[in-house]
Amino acid sequence: MSRKIIYIINPISGTRVKADLEKLIVQKTKEAGISFEIFPSVAGGDYSFLPPVIKEKKITDIIIAGGDGTVSQVINGLMQHDVNFGIIPCGSGNGLAFAAKIPKQPVRALDVIFKGKAVATDGFYINNQFACMLAGLGLDAKVAYDFTLQSKRGLKTYIRLVIKNFFLAKTYPFTIELGKQKTELDAFFISIANSNQFGNNFKIAPKASLHDGLLDIVIATRQTKLSFFLHTFRQITGLVGLQSESVISKNKSLIYFQTKDLTIFNRSSAPFHIDGEPAETPGKLNIEIKEKCFRLIQP
Repeated sequence: MSRKIIYIINPISGTRVKADLEKLIVQKTKEAGISFEIFPSVAGGDYSFLPPVIKEKKITDIIIAGGDGTVSQVINGLMQHDVNFGIIPCGSGNGLAFAAKIPKQPVRALDVIFKGKAVATDGFYINNQFACMLAGLGLDAKVAYDFTLQSKRGLKTYIRLVIKNFFLAKTYPFTIELGKQKTELDAFFISIANSNQFGNNFKIAPKASLHDGLLDIVIATRQTKLSFFLHTFRQITGLVGLQSESVISKNKSLIYFQTKDLTIFNRSSAPFHIDGEPAETPGKLNIEIKEKCFRLIQP
């Protein structure tokens, strides 16, 4: 069956000029001899207008030019249809794309779309809300919230906000239910990772896989700011690898374990994000993996 593509372009994600990107997409897709249409992304994530188009025109691929938030919204809205998804990374972090080894350069990303393979990929749900990459409570969510308020985005802005919020960071009380085990602890952040990173190859969960049917949970517990910095820096730069635990030990500076599901009680309304986008802060989070729920085109 011949391929037919819908491109969805977020006009405001990242820092790249989207007019130039659209010209490149048109040029390269015509050269590849593939039929295509282009739509802008929808701010609220409602893509209910597209299923009739997918059915009528026998669309085979949905390609998203945007950041992790746009990617997550599109996949959530359309993954029940028999289509493959691809990414042209245009966000500030691009965590899912980089975890899947999709290059940031648009020409190379398009090459992956035209020549790559579609691989069954995991997602997960938090209180029935879909996530494709990473969710978090605490410090990283506060950074995500502040980032959305900036007029100028990009890696430099993100790093500036990380540094600012690090010095202001406080811990939050949580209760974690993992099977029959219940643990109360204070933490700077809790990361629920399907991909291995926050974005920009800062790998909070280096062992995480998009295809293993497991979530990787990383918790930075109460400790001195110096200890917090050193342990987290060593983790995201790969200087040290944590071993997955079957029992949560709250005496450790960084707790790491893998699971298919867990429940977190957010006892003091720590800020919360899903795929880098600030979300309503829930008091209770029921989290579970959704194995192989969409197909992602990868190298």
